[in-house]
Amino acid sequence: MGEPEPPTDMRGASTDYVQSLGRGLSVIRAFDAEHPRRTLSDVARATDLTRATARRFLLTLVDLGYVRTDGSTFALTPRVLELGYSYLSSLSLPEIAGPHLEALTETVHESSSVSILDGDDVVYVARVPVSRIMTVSITIGTRFPAYATSMGRVLLAGADEAYLDAYFDRADLVDLTGRTAHTESSLRAELDRVREQGFCIVDQELEVGLRSLAAPLHGPDGSVDAAVNISTPAARYSLDDLTSTLLPALLRAAAAIDTDVSRVGSTTPDRGSHHA
Repeated sequence: MGEPEPPTDMRGASTDYVQSLGRGLSVIRAFDAEHPRRTLSDVARATDLTRATARRFLLTLVDLGYVRTDGSTFALTPRVLELGYSYLSSLSLPEIAGPHLEALTETVHESSSVSILDGDDVVYVARVPVSRIMTVSITIGTRFPAYATSMGRVLLAGADEAYLDAYFDRADLVDLTGRTAHTESSLRAELDRVREQGFCIVDQELEVGLRSLAAPLHGPDGSVDAAVNISTPAARYSLDDLTSTLLPALLRAAAAIDTDVSRVGSTTPDRGSHHA
């Protein structure tokens, strides 16, 4: 899933906007999981640049080591991860949560993760896997649509009404599995339940065969800054088992992370106005 485009009211509207930088970043964003390799024409079409302009940006990125080419197609190199790692590594939350995730995974023998909300997606910032249970590999930086995930719903449940109104105005709500809540009314009802019970269970709404449950992680001011979850194959635990067996361990881990966060300070930089 690619990065969201910058808001249109920020592009070209300010004398501080550097058009060439914006175009260069759009070239990088043209590559994603569905398009790991692209021709020059592909990139030009995806970015709405001329072939000549796209070629200059691609060859510059090749010179800088962010893109490689075999002469006919282009692909990102691992070095591009540096662009996001500087931000992710500056967070104290992954370091704080890491030992608790390891203990949680060791206790329940299931994968555990921490995510934050970024735009319309959740972004994984910490993870301790036990096995690959999805058709896509989940790593640090992986993004999923917030509305279809347990962590995303926990984070949306912690957002204020103005944020949610804007979110539902713009979000592309799709039934991903035939079981996915994908209407504003059904999702708002689910967010109400999450707020009331303090956790969220998602049953095969992101991917068939996958169940997950999540709990909120709070900043020092009590705002919901992140979420922690356990994910498991649906065949391994019934919904009742999730609540009786996995939920207590998840809530203990969330409380322990919250305690450590309160001692250290803010978990994330100010992410705008999605908090109440």
